[in-house]
Amino acid sequence: MTKLIGGDISRRAILGAFASMAVTAAPVYSKTFGLLKGAGDIRKVSMASGRTGETIEMIYWIEGKYVKEALKQINHFMRDWREDSVLQMDQRNIDIIAASHRLLDTTEPYQMLSGYRSPRTNALLRSRSRGVAKNSLHMQGMAADLRLNSRSVGQVARAGVACNSGGVGRYSRSNFVHMDCGAIRTWGR
Repeated sequence: MTKLIGGDISRRAILGAFASMAVTAAPVYSKTFGLLKGAGDIRKVSMASGRTGETIEMIYWIEGKYVKEALKQINHFMRDWREDSVLQMDQRNIDIIAASHRLLDTTEPYQMLSGYRSPRTNALLRSRSRGVAKNSLHMQGMAADLRLNSRSVGQVARAGVACNSGGVGRYSRSNFVHMDCGAIRTWGR
């Protein structure tokens, strides 16, 4: 049932207009649904990339449905910037990113260090660091490396773990947290 808000404008139409204007968003995935119970019927994501200088604050889910155009913009934002290659990001990971951000109760966008990585980029990074997995979930669009200036690595990691929906790795020396929608597991300090 669609509720009308004044005249002939429906609530769905208003929410759709906000989504198309690239406003803001909130998440949910498997066990993360309980965290957002009562959060309304939108989900949003808020991120910035120091590598590209881009920011995104996007409603990507409205009243039980993903917004296709919003997901396309998120996919582009999370692209492998080294090769400018885009992959469809796993929606579950976007939900984890948004749910953990909501738990941190901040308006500061996540700083995204890495989203999608092509196999070639992953191999390059692996040659430079032991911390890069050979079969990284980044190559499948299932992971992101994130940080917040206003929160510690421990705080961000605890928010990711609270979602109980994927892998959370702490990289304290490099000041970021890895979140993915793979098997539930934790690592790092």
